[in-house]
Amino acid sequence: MGTGDGGSTAAKGDASGKAGRTGKAGKRGRTRRAVLFTGLGVFAAAAVIGREEIARGWWLLPGVRKPRKEGEIDHVGASWTAASPANWRMADRPDDYRVDRIVVHVTQGGFQSSVDAFKNPWHKASAHYIVRQDGHIEQMVRELDVAFHAANRDMNERSIGIEHVGFVHRPQDFTDAMYAASARLAADICKRYGIPVDRRHFLGHSEIPGADHTDPGEHWDWDRYLSLVREALKAAG
Repeated sequence: MGTGDGGSTAAKGDASGKAGRTGKAGKRGRTRRAVLFTGLGVFAAAAVIGREEIARGWWLLPGVRKPRKEGEIDHVGASWTAASPANWRMADRPDDYRVDRIVVHVTQGGFQSSVDAFKNPWHKASAHYIVRQDGHIEQMVRELDVAFHAANRDMNERSIGIEHVGFVHRPQDFTDAMYAASARLAADICKRYGIPVDRRHFLGHSEIPGADHTDPGEHWDWDRYLSLVREALKAAG
């Protein structure tokens, strides 16, 4: 019995030793493969990013421009009035700069005075769209171009600026027709650029780093607005 038990114990120990050595070797093999595949994954991701950056670099070269047509609009139903070239910068978005934000503004003035301001080269500011209380939408800068609306270069390059006619202290200025028209416009923009409908990607002018404005103010109903944008996006398919 003792010999048998001893033999059995020795056999178990030998088997255990082989298993231990095989397990470590297997683990090392799996680790090497994991590192290899992880490295290949990182390399592939870097290659994709590299291609994207090269493509963007191409569109940033002087003289490289997309075809343009005077008075062309980006949102069906909008009217066109050109802002002064001094108030925006020519670009080829989203090929040179990604578009992933919408910035909500309030004009702090009337519709015509806002249009005139964006046409004035001394104003040094503009937005892509102005939405009136009756739901009328005026486009003044093409979406592929960079409007000077957020007082922040990075945000200007990555965003679409939408002005709403009214004053921040007058909740009555934010009409049903304005909310509905602006929501349809925003949904159209989100669909084209793949922008999520949330407060990380929809910002008020006052929320932009470095901004000294207070718009759209406490009376702008963000919950209502984003809900309307989601509904419009769903209806558009």
